[in-house]
Amino acid sequence: MACQCSAGKANLQPVKTNSHEKSYAMKIRLELRIGNLFRHVLKSIALKIAALRITAYGICLVLLIYPTLSLAQTGFDLQLAQIGTALTGSVFTYTVRERDSLTSIGARFGIEPRLLATTNDLSAAARLKPDQPLEVDNRHIVPTVIDDGIVINIPQRMLFHLAQGQLLAAYPIAAGKPSWPTPLGAFTVDRRVRDKAWIVPKSIQREMQLEGKKVLKIVPPGANNPLGKHWMGLSIPGIGIHGTTSPQSIYHFQSHGCIRLHPDDAADLFNAVNEGGAGIIIYQPLLLLHTPEGKVFIEAHRDIYKKGVVAYKMATELAEAAAIADKIDWQKTMSVIVAHEGIAREVTLAVDEEHPQ
Repeated sequence: MACQCSAGKANLQPVKTNSHEKSYAMKIRLELRIGNLFRHVLKSIALKIAALRITAYGICLVLLIYPTLSLAQTGFDLQLAQIGTALTGSVFTYTVRERDSLTSIGARFGIEPRLLATTNDLSAAARLKPDQPLEVDNRHIVPTVIDDGIVINIPQRMLFHLAQGQLLAAYPIAAGKPSWPTPLGAFTVDRRVRDKAWIVPKSIQREMQLEGKKVLKIVPPGANNPLGKHWMGLSIPGIGIHGTTSPQSIYHFQSHGCIRLHPDDAADLFNAVNEGGAGIIIYQPLLLLHTPEGKVFIEAHRDIYKKGVVAYKMATELAEAAAIADKIDWQKTMSVIVAHEGIAREVTLAVDEEHPQ
């Protein structure tokens, strides 16, 4: 067959055409090209419309399935998840100091740098000037878990110290990165050590080697010790609460599982707790609070460890358990959940909406 095709091509002779035929042929080719282009445009538009339909169908499907998921189906143990006890933090004006940045201010007060920028109409890369005023909203809901001891909520990146149900202090923390998550569960404070040498775990030594860094086995106390000046060892193996030489890492997920505090906060907590003191590390991305004045607050965070927590479902179940579902503006609640800014937002249903005429 190949030989026949080749011979056929060799025997083709040019065909003479007049000017009218040439013009007609050119017109046909032009029409064909325009037709092909038009069909291509229509096809592209049709594909985009189909994609939009598929997306819309997917959203509708999610919304249909979403409310049917129970908290038990998320794979997240919510036995300890309850309505919050109090609100900590406030809305205030902060005056920028020398060498401050959005990251350092956010780390100190427990607020995302991007939210701090948005609140103050700044770009995320904005350079701050000394004496520049910034509005800061660092309100957080205190989880209800234990009345005495330390409560650490990983998604919230906050540590709460309580005594007899009263909040003594609240501190922003740095927790384990997703690839090296902080373990959950109850603990006791086993040891309190000032200026502890860091015995580098084998796993972190291997990480240093893989990253091409100098492999360290022991880091003595001092300015280069990542544990800072105060160490509170926990009964959870390999985990402690400690200071840091990198304060800007606070309110991020950057540790190898330990809980980092700002050096000043680590010193405060170190002096306030005793060996044998109780505590618990929980994972609650969504918190709900009903104040004595009747206000309702929601605080939503990312499911950073991807445990499959369904925030909206969690909100509805917490509200129903507390018998306050009819006091909540659920449209505002959904907006807070979608934004997951990590700050307590009021979602109280307006009186005229709660009791329509």
